[in-house]
Amino acid sequence: MAATRKKNRTARRILAVGAGLATAGALVAALPAGASQDAQDRHGSNGKGWGRMVDVQLLSFNDLHGNLEPPTGSSGRLTRLKEDGTTEVVNNVGGAEYLATHLRQARQGHRYSVTAAAGDMIGASPLLSGLFHDEPTIEALNKLKLDVSSVGNHEFDEGARELSRIQNGGCHPTEGCFEEGKRFKGAKFPYLAANVTNEKSGKPLLDPYFIWERDGVRIGFIGVTLEGTANIVSAEGIKGLKFGDEVETINKYAKVLERKGVKSIVALLHEGGLPASGAYNYDCDTPGAGAGISGPIVDIAKNVTPQVDALVTGHTHQAYACSIPDPSGKPRTVTSAASFGRLYTDTTLTYDRRTKDIVRTAVASANHVVTRDVAPADDISTLIKRWSALAAPIANRPVGHIAESIENPGDVYEKPLGNLIADAQLAGLAPADKGGAQLALMNPGGVRAPLTKGADSVVTYGQAYTVQPFTNMMTVVDLTGAQLVTALQQQVSGANLASPKILQVSKNFSYTLDMTKAGADRIVVDSVRLNGEPLDPSKSYRVAMNEFLTGGGDGFPALAAGANKLVGASDLDIFIAYLTANSSAAEPLRAPATGRITVIK
Repeated sequence: MAATRKKNRTARRILAVGAGLATAGALVAALPAGASQDAQDRHGSNGKGWGRMVDVQLLSFNDLHGNLEPPTGSSGRLTRLKEDGTTEVVNNVGGAEYLATHLRQARQGHRYSVTAAAGDMIGASPLLSGLFHDEPTIEALNKLKLDVSSVGNHEFDEGARELSRIQNGGCHPTEGCFEEGKRFKGAKFPYLAANVTNEKSGKPLLDPYFIWERDGVRIGFIGVTLEGTANIVSAEGIKGLKFGDEVETINKYAKVLERKGVKSIVALLHEGGLPASGAYNYDCDTPGAGAGISGPIVDIAKNVTPQVDALVTGHTHQAYACSIPDPSGKPRTVTSAASFGRLYTDTTLTYDRRTKDIVRTAVASANHVVTRDVAPADDISTLIKRWSALAAPIANRPVGHIAESIENPGDVYEKPLGNLIADAQLAGLAPADKGGAQLALMNPGGVRAPLTKGADSVVTYGQAYTVQPFTNMMTVVDLTGAQLVTALQQQVSGANLASPKILQVSKNFSYTLDMTKAGADRIVVDSVRLNGEPLDPSKSYRVAMNEFLTGGGDGFPALAAGANKLVGASDLDIFIAYLTANSSAAEPLRAPATGRITVIK
């Protein structure tokens, strides 16, 4: 077995980056014997101790984002739908120590169990993982016995070369090894990237699929990230790569797997949907207007070949376990387990040994809360303590004080923490020698966690880093009033039509968002104000934003048209400087008021 594992690790390496990209062969995983025989044998016997119908347990999660320690504030909560139709908040959920325990408990009694993920395991991570280029998270996932994962957009945060190191191991090219005498071993599980190809050769960057096998039961996994990944990551790190259509890619490799005799197929897809309710246990198969699920995953699921038996999805950080019909009209399970390790999905795939396919009518899925009322996994706790000791000198440095938690709720357009960050960026870049900014815009996806008040008012460097882990450089550019209005309209149209991305704005900027209308018409143009005055379409304004937005990221090409760019300090440095200058133990900072964006529903 050891020799086989070593061979597999070698086979899934990224062979090159840029012009020399090539793909390795797909993998077959043979799990160790010795697990207890479970209830699937009740389906009958073939004379070898196996029944014809085998229940395979598929455990899945997505969008962990390096959250090893229990997430705090709104990032550590879920909403539960009660039987009477009302909702309640479930606090204190998530954390890798507890996720490990829940997964290990869930596997008990299941002879056939496979664990898969749908991308963004790393990237945009808290300091404990991000400071060490996510090596701690990969170590933890190895211990969790993750079998396979698709890549997500955040796996490309540091570029394709760094993703190669994450998969195959080795010390960081500039920072070296973080622990004396220890060399990073890389991911023991394969990352799949079927739709990420070399622009010239068309070869996939990573293995496109993986075949899990036990006792003759074979299930193929195809892994893809969203086609729009290039629009939401730094262009420098993905030069020479193309991100292809999700449906076309999945359908292509489903045929490849079929030719190899693999008829049971699961797609791991880092793209998702938006259920009508934010409750993790909402039944998204509920009929009626305003119910169900919307977003990109609906059209994708309706067009992915019926050869695929289930879709494990992510990216939207939502929780759902839905049935969306395949092209033949047959129901097919589509799942997502929110984010940050707060949930995991348990799906039962009933495998027919004779047909080698999943009996689709028997597929059942449910999301389960990662509560903290179980014993934390000792090996993960030890890992966290080890890395925490290395991070402590940096992480624990005080940088400011807050009087209350400043939240980053996912279910509102204007967020208190987004307002604070935009205000910090305006303050830092308003001086003439810093760019002369007149307003600031912040992309909502760049705000990764709330600032949660602890026993005292202190904000540490580690907390600030967790809020803004990308270390984007700040810029100031010239944009006309007309270009600013166009950028606001792009929040709710074009690439953002199905899933609006509402920019967070500094306190001197305001406008009305009318959600009763459609597309660009949702922006009430004559409501846009700077310092209380209407924008002049022909006048030029100095606008502060991070380099991601200046490059047109998140579907904002209008922002890429800015002129006279001045590059300043990093967003994290600007944020920390603002916290330090505007708070003290005697006068801690309060959450900024909302109301800059008036929303009509």
